[in-house]
Amino acid sequence: MIRALDGKSPDIHPTAFVSEAAYVIGDVEIGEGSSIWPGAVVRADAGKITIGKYTNIQDNSVVHGDADVVIGNRVVVGHKVLCHARIVGDRVLIGSGSTVNDGVQIGEGSLIAAGAMLVEGMVVPPESMVVGIPGRIRGNVQERHEEVISATCDAYVEKAQRYKGQGDLESGISAGH
Repeated sequence: MIRALDGKSPDIHPTAFVSEAAYVIGDVEIGEGSSIWPGAVVRADAGKITIGKYTNIQDNSVVHGDADVVIGNRVVVGHKVLCHARIVGDRVLIGSGSTVNDGVQIGEGSLIAAGAMLVEGMVVPPESMVVGIPGRIRGNVQERHEEVISATCDAYVEKAQRYKGQGDLESGISAGH
């Protein structure tokens, strides 16, 4: 469902895919080739949420913030992520089940391990690997991690276009927006 709030409607690039089972509301901008998957919530009621190009917000994830939220290009937000970050840089992977609390800033090229919990206001330098509860920087992202981030992003861009091209069986209209 895509809804306006307080006179502000989501601005969704024509090449983006938003599942009919996702909830996108308010001052949201979704970039070229990006995708929002079933059960995901992107709720901009306290600030603008900007999602860059070729970024995917996977099933049952929540993106919300108490101020503006900026998620960069080619970002992978895994399944069931709670993302209240202020800034997520380009080419970041936030692993499934992670919690990223208010005000967090994640530098470009970083990897947040599945299940990690980043405390309020944490600043993650570029190309860092964060693991654990609470999340701690455990080293730098290696080439193999960069390859996983890139391959996952590419797979979701392709998958989004496949889904976007399918029809809704009940209404006969194109699925996604």
